[in-house]
Amino acid sequence: MADDDVLVVGQGPVTVVAMHGIQGTRGAWMPLAEQLADRCTFVMPNLPGRGKAMPPADAQACSLDAGAEVLRRTLRNYVRGPFVLAGWSMGVSVALAYVAGAHKHPKQPVPAELLLVSGTPQLNAVRWFGPALPGALLEAIAMRERRLGLGEAADHRTVAWTWESIRHTDQRAALAQVRCPTLVIHGSEDDDCPPGHGEMLANGIADAELLVLEGAGHGVLTQRMQEIARHLRARWPAHLAWR
Repeated sequence: MADDDVLVVGQGPVTVVAMHGIQGTRGAWMPLAEQLADRCTFVMPNLPGRGKAMPPADAQACSLDAGAEVLRRTLRNYVRGPFVLAGWSMGVSVALAYVAGAHKHPKQPVPAELLLVSGTPQLNAVRWFGPALPGALLEAIAMRERRLGLGEAADHRTVAWTWESIRHTDQRAALAQVRCPTLVIHGSEDDDCPPGHGEMLANGIADAELLVLEGAGHGVLTQRMQEIARHLRARWPAHLAWR
């Protein structure tokens, strides 16, 4: 079994298990976790090939199902009681894979809420790295890393294997399986997952709320962290009692 790399930040009553994107690390969530440390306890794993998590052996170890398994281990080892399952960018896809895998893992914990940020249910409709031409993918990965301004990033081989594993995925059919309250946050100027992808998420999940942040791009967690924190404080009061 791969060695997991999990960080817990905060001491608040609302437990948030947060999954990062394809090129980043759990560091994408750190500013928000620190801002909400009195209200939330953020549990943040690194996926394989990020931080101190064991490097993946191959592309299969970088699949969405592999990410969902990291999530299951994290929940088993770090979480007791109700939790919010949060994802940013590809982390949204990992969260959806976790929910869709419930029929294979009937004892897996069910999230009390979903928080889906800058994601898509249709990875086969985004072009994060352009055409997968021989020899061009690693260069495109490096360019996207610089464009997004990632302070911490996965090694480029891991990103290439991950993209190879997930780029044909279509999870739209899985949206109907979500039964918990869901908040979708999306930037109006997101070029990596254009706003229509956030609308697909919100329209496909029963009673989901869509919060569009005008002028924000894919890095909305950093660009609009204060605004997101205010919204979540209002959504998750200190006396929150989960159903």
